[in-house]
Amino acid sequence: MSPSLVSGIRPCLGRTWLFWEHPARAEARLRGGAGIWSHPSCIRFPLGERLLPVPGALLGKMAARPTLRVLALAGFRQSERGFREKTGALRKALRGRAELVCLSGPHLVADAAGPEGAGPDSEPCLPEEQPRGWWFSEQEADVFNALSQPTVCRGLEEALGTVAQALKKLGPFDGLLGFSQGAALAAVVCALGQAGDPRFPLPRFIILVSGFCPRGLGLKESILQCPLLLPSLHVFGDSDCVIPSQESMQLASQFTGAVTLTHSGGHFIPAAAAQRQAYLKFLDQFAA
Repeated sequence: MSPSLVSGIRPCLGRTWLFWEHPARAEARLRGGAGIWSHPSCIRFPLGERLLPVPGALLGKMAARPTLRVLALAGFRQSERGFREKTGALRKALRGRAELVCLSGPHLVADAAGPEGAGPDSEPCLPEEQPRGWWFSEQEADVFNALSQPTVCRGLEEALGTVAQALKKLGPFDGLLGFSQGAALAAVVCALGQAGDPRFPLPRFIILVSGFCPRGLGLKESILQCPLLLPSLHVFGDSDCVIPSQESMQLASQFTGAVTLTHSGGHFIPAAAAQRQAYLKFLDQFAA
């Protein structure tokens, strides 16, 4: 066996064990990093003729799966901390596969009462966490209605600038995730990137939860008429009264080869066992 693949042989519990170490960890250890014996992720094999040498195929399986980085855009009236709390179950379900970096809108929502269209994206956040939004659908009031044709999209340029800054400073990212208004914005970001906007390099994939086609975007609205070519997963609830399922289906139709995941619930990000398997199956194609 190649010495680079064996960290050591050590007696334990009356048996002799072979300790295997990933080459990257071995290099870090030789540079003065943490010892292999104290690292919980090390893999131990009983020393025996049948286990030596370690097959190359087994070594490949033992190699760590790369973690995908995903920029997650919150919904209307959600703070960054509140969105992290609401995505807790999803982040737990994707642990080891994907890391969510949560981002809320740039605009404070002065009046947090009332719905996004018909109901709030989240329950009230902690007192020190002021709800935010990506843009407003009225000129004078800090409100947003996803289902009506607005006269303005006040604050949209600032929202796009916030996302562009996050991509530049916090990236690179493998994918985008958006919830509700954040999903609509994520679709616009990808459309602009596909059209050549240098601020928005196209991600490898996008996940849109309770998404909808944004209305009243002027010139940007015409961009969404072109098919979006990146892989996409669209998640929506049959009982969603805030963003009806047909709105999410319309947005999915803008993406070539869109994958849809429906659930029986309402306006939230589902992360039960069935949905977890669907998320992982979708993400596995980008793990290499």
